[in-house]
This record gives sequence, C-alpha cells and structure tokens, in this order.
Amino acid sequence: MTALVLFGSLALFLILTVPIGISIGLSTLVTILYTGSMPLEYLAQGLITSIDSFPLLAVPFFILAGEIMGKGGLSDRLFKVANTIVGDKTGGIAIAAIITCMFFAAISGSGPATVAAVGGIMIPAMIKQGYDKKFATAVVCAAGSIGVIIPPSIPMVMYGVVGSQSIGKLFISGILPGILVGVALMIWTYIYSRKQGYKGIGKSTFIEFLKATWDAKWALLVPLIILGGIYGGIFTPTEAAGVAVVYGFIAGIFLYRELKIRDLPRMLIDSGITTATIMLIVGTATAFGRILTVEQIPSQITEGLLSISSNPIIILLLINILLLIVGCFMDTVAAIIILTPLLLPVAMNIGVDPIHFGLIMVVNLAIGFITPPLGVNLFVGSGVSGISIEALAKAVMPFFIAMVISLLILTYIPQVSLFLVEFME
Repeated sequence: MTALVLFGSLALFLILTVPIGISIGLSTLVTILYTGSMPLEYLAQGLITSIDSFPLLAVPFFILAGEIMGKGGLSDRLFKVANTIVGDKTGGIAIAAIITCMFFAAISGSGPATVAAVGGIMIPAMIKQGYDKKFATAVVCAAGSIGVIIPPSIPMVMYGVVGSQSIGKLFISGILPGILVGVALMIWTYIYSRKQGYKGIGKSTFIEFLKATWDAKWALLVPLIILGGIYGGIFTPTEAAGVAVVYGFIAGIFLYRELKIRDLPRMLIDSGITTATIMLIVGTATAFGRILTVEQIPSQITEGLLSISSNPIIILLLINILLLIVGCFMDTVAAIIILTPLLLPVAMNIGVDPIHFGLIMVVNLAIGFITPPLGVNLFVGSGVSGISIEALAKAVMPFFIAMVISLLILTYIPQVSLFLVEFME
C-alpha cells in the first residue's frame, strides 16, 4: 500500500504538470504523512544532506563548462573538422552534424546543451544546402542525445553517486556505446539522404583537413585533458570538471577570442538556474529513494521481476522497456536517482556488471531526450528551427529506431561498454 501511495501520488502530480522536483517532494511528503513511520523533518534533512557530496560538485562545473564552450567558438570549429572528413559524401553535411555532436558530447556532458550549441550552426547550414528542415532538425536532436553517453556525462555522475560506482570507469565505458549510437544514426542518415538525393559538397583536401584540425586543436584537446587527467591520476572527475571550466574560459577568451567578458554573467545565471533545478531533484529524489529502502520496495521489485523469469535476456528486455517508458515522462536525473536503487539490485542478481548496467540506464534515458511528451531535445530543436513538436516527433522516429537497435546491441553484448574499462585496468 505504501508503494501505491508513493508512486500513485507521484503520477498524479506529474499528470497535473507539477514540476518534476516538486512532484517528487510532494509525493514523498504525502507518503510520510500516510505511513507516520518517520518525522517530517526527514524530508528537509534529505534535501540538505543529499547534495552535500564532493562528486556532485562536478555537475555545476560541467554545466558551466558546456555553456562556456558552446559560446566560445568551439562547436563551429569542430564542425569544420567533421565537414572536411565527410562533407563530400552523400548526406555529408548531416553526417558531419552527427560527428560534431559526438565531438561536442566529449565537452558538454548534456544532451540539450549539445543540441543548442550545434543546432544553431548546423540546422541553418543543412537547410541552406537543400535539406528538409524537419530532417535537419531531427538529425541534431537525435545526435544531441549522445551528449550524455560519451563522457563527460552528468547522468553518469548521478549514477556513480547513487549506485556507489566509479565515475571514472563509467566515463570510459561510455566511449564505445556513444560511438555505436553515432554510427547507427549516420547509417540511417546516409540511407535517407541517398533516397532524397542529398549530395555532398566539394571534396576537401588533406591540407584543408589539417588546417581545420589545427584550428580546432584547443577544442579537440578537451576530452583528452578530462579523461587523461582522471585515468592518469592527476585529478578526480570533480576536479576535472573544474579544469574544464578554466580551460574553456581560457580557450574562449584568449585563444579563440569569441567569448566576451560581458557574456559571463548570463552564462553564470543560466548555469546556476540549471544547477538549482537539478539539485532540487537530487534532494527530493534522495528522500524518495530512502522511503523506498525503508519500505523494502527494491527487494519486492527484485522478487517480482525474478518471479516472471530468471532468464537474464528477458529481465533485461523488461528493464529496457520500463526505462524507455520512464524516459518519455521523467527527467533523466530524477529517473536515475529513483530507479537505480530499484533496478541495480535486480541487474546484479542476474549477473550484470554494475558499470555495464549504468550504461544501459544512461542510453535508455538518453533516448528519452527525443521521445515526447518530455523530449527535452525536441523542445530545444523546435526553438532553434521553429518546427512544431508534433512534426519533429514524427521526423525523429527513424532515429529513435536506430538508437533502440544500438541499445539492444549494448545490452546483450557487455563488452561494448566494458572493453575499454578492462583494457585500462
């Protein structure tokens, strides 16, 4: 009955369009009042103690780093590199947009930030080359989801904190899955572009490639600094996020000279608002999760799923279906904080590596960025291009299918996510 009150009240508040962080907090409050098993102060304490975490400091830093690098000229230079590689191929500029999103994913750690930074450049460029506006926007919205798969990744930080897993290992494990998803999107883009007759532009010379790469060198160094620093034992993931902010500031102000001092207050305010929203979700979701633990709901869910089947293939398929549905309605951060304590014990019970399971969760919820009604990337893409959410949701469906196929490969071939982790050990 407690689980019914907890999840039922959460569903009711979400249906009433109450913001996700407040919905979680209110459902927790309702459950505390219903059970009477703990004092009301428990909720207030949870809001404070849950965010008193050194690893969580990485979140505001990565958000700010994404803001700085998005406005500091890095995304434009990354596109030029990608365009010299594939710009002459069928659908080349669209494929270059996907590669640019993958590059930028290694900088920002956020799906919507990737769409905003890359979309403002790439969507007009594709339309100018004769691409359909809906397709051009859908390409960037889908590829923007890779922003949380290729490290650094804010959802991976959250999973690492909640699931007590190594954030460094999670970052490394996201590289190959991110490339897998990107390749799947490129394949569909090529097929569609060939069907529509979207030809490439003039072939770039090797000298032009070298020039574009040299011009983008400061942007291309970011993932090497972050991952190299973490695995080289130079700094922690949290410290790496701080380094990324300082590096992005120096690159934008002094190296590329496209970032202005007058831009900083706006970026700090935007980053602060985003961080505050996430931390409210973290606080309320942590209190929500503690009630789940007290009421032994995770063990009940584990027993329930295992009573359906003990076959890992079936259990993982059911978990994937659940996560894809949740991704349609719930914020990624909230979903990870609430569902990790529920589903990680199930996964470990059937022999799934917790790092591998973290990638399964992140990729599932990354797909949620392009599935309505929540589909954050769709809203950002719609704002950039002016396409309606309904039209964009239809245009993005083939990319959704490509991402689901990638998800299934990742789910049932653990080495896709674990190979580099094992190699680095």
